[in-house]
Amino acid sequence: MWFQKTIQLTAQKRGFHLITDEIEQQLPEINSLSVGLLHLFIQHTSASLTLNENADPTVRADMERHFNQFVPERAPYYQHTYEGDDDMPAHIKASLLGSSVSIPIQNGRLTLGTWQGVYLGEHRDFGGSRTVVATLNGE
Repeated sequence: MWFQKTIQLTAQKRGFHLITDEIEQQLPEINSLSVGLLHLFIQHTSASLTLNENADPTVRADMERHFNQFVPERAPYYQHTYEGDDDMPAHIKASLLGSSVSIPIQNGRLTLGTWQGVYLGEHRDFGGSRTVVATLNGE
């Protein structure tokens, strides 16, 4: 069985946000699969998807602080500057973290590790709602 759906994520402020519950709520089709794979692809160049710690929110805050140090705003060598100080760094962060994740499904549930969750990396100050294409394959 193949199934594909476009999901609109709730607009988030800049930072890293745990979106596992939002994904699962918008994809009840996961429950019908005994074995399968969920592929998530974000259709934006200034936001990212990644997997990381789902229990301690300080991890998400530390991720944001680290990436802001690692990829600073207003670097003197940036040429792409006309969309705001946060735009070029957002593109770099999105490329570093990636635009997709794949998660196995087992017995109608995402087979994430005990402390794993799906993160939206919102790298713009005002990114707005983000669009994710979800593709399910399984039986």
